[in-house]
Amino acid sequence: QVQLVESGGGLVQAGGALRLSCIASGRAFTAATMGWFRQAPGKEREFVAAIIWHNDTTVYADSVKGRFTISRDNAKNTVYLQMSSLKPEDTAVYYCAATSHFYGPITKREYEYGYWGQGTQVTISS
Repeated sequence: QVQLVESGGGLVQAGGALRLSCIASGRAFTAATMGWFRQAPGKEREFVAAIIWHNDTTVYADSVKGRFTISRDNAKNTVYLQMSSLKPEDTAVYYCAATSHFYGPITKREYEYGYWGQGTQVTISS
């Protein structure tokens, strides 16, 4: 089992920045791929970014490439999503997730993520 707890959401103006954190615990989470997803009101949940914990391979959605950075800190068991140049369309609930399989390839597919946090609200004002 992997447990995930997000924090760091809030309200910022367009053009601003936020850093989301996800503290992970449980069996073998360092063997998983960690991802960030988001869900805006009235829309389906979508992939944002992912990182393979043990080798730092990353992948991003085109909509956030160049603005968001995913990283991890082994000492703190934490995955981060640094968000900059924020836009109103980035408004959503952001979820941290971990894949069900360990030591697999990096993936954007939501169904491959079996562990989820509770979500943190990010609101960008124009």
